[in-house]
Amino acid sequence: MKNINLLKAIRILGFFFLLFAGLHYAQSFLVPVVFAALLAMLFTPLSDRMERKGLDRGWAVLVCVLILVGVFAGIIFLVSWQINDLLSNADQLQQQFTAAIGKVKAYVGTKLGITPEQQQQMLKQQQSSSPGKASQTIATLLAGLGGILTNIVLVLVYTYLFMYFRTHLRNFVLKLTPAEDMNRAEKIMDTTSGVIQKYLSGLALMIVCLWIMYSIGFSIVGVKHAIFFAILCGLLEIVPFVGNITGTTLTALFTLAQGGDKNDIIGILVVYAIVQFVQSYLLEPLVVGRAVNINPLFTILVIVFGEFIWGIPGMILALPLLAIAKIIFDNVQPLHPYGYLVGEDEKNEAGDYAVIKRLKSILARKKLAD
Repeated sequence: MKNINLLKAIRILGFFFLLFAGLHYAQSFLVPVVFAALLAMLFTPLSDRMERKGLDRGWAVLVCVLILVGVFAGIIFLVSWQINDLLSNADQLQQQFTAAIGKVKAYVGTKLGITPEQQQQMLKQQQSSSPGKASQTIATLLAGLGGILTNIVLVLVYTYLFMYFRTHLRNFVLKLTPAEDMNRAEKIMDTTSGVIQKYLSGLALMIVCLWIMYSIGFSIVGVKHAIFFAILCGLLEIVPFVGNITGTTLTALFTLAQGGDKNDIIGILVVYAIVQFVQSYLLEPLVVGRAVNINPLFTILVIVFGEFIWGIPGMILALPLLAIAKIIFDNVQPLHPYGYLVGEDEKNEAGDYAVIKRLKSILARKKLAD
């Protein structure tokens, strides 16, 4: 009996090892497919609405894809516009960076006893030891840019096809399902689509709100090119936990390079703290809601694991995919314990909404008083 249990455990471990290895090595294929599937779920209600008004499915799906392209183009335009504004002061920035590097060299010379001339000699030796490094870096950047453009095109094509053949794919899943589980399978698919729609639309609205708040906050504390850094911090929010910290750190470093002092850094940190408070206790409960009902422990674990498997795209996709897995866990009886494991307790959910409930009660009292 013990040998049977041991063999079963080994088989399970072997299965998960092969699964995770397959996910890692199939990254270039799976990442665009998963992004496209999530975007198809997001735009399906809009396509359904246009089809009910008599528009052919092919044209309705094409309109949705064009809207998606327009959103991407708008974001690219905003970023490029701000970068052009940033580069308009390139000479001044170069001087400020040179001065900042000089201060760093002086600090190193004072603390470590390495003179600026010795530091320059060390840099030259490093460059001479790898003469083809610059050309290799440029080639890597070009290859990476080409890969990103290819993946964007694939995501758009896959999104169109997923939306166009969504009924066919749904019927395929139902054909695989036993008759007694048909209703449960339909419930899982409908719930999954609703959760992803709510999560992605809420995330997009929250990013816009973050753009506004960061723009106002950075402008008040005197950050140069405040709109650019507000857009950067907002866009990086799609990478949970790491994104907002990275955006704020880049803003602080760039402000220092532009001649900022500790008061500017304190102002940036204060803006970050205020925005994070508003985001955590107001925006997320109101805009995103409890779409992804995952407890903090497994939120962090799945993000780290997503980065290990698929890199930055894995960090972005980790939460939606775990949310889908939790829906399956909650609707399949043998998997209920796993749904409970990754989910949140009702006490914690009530605590997260305490601020919202208090605000609603204040507004209700004000209406009664009026």
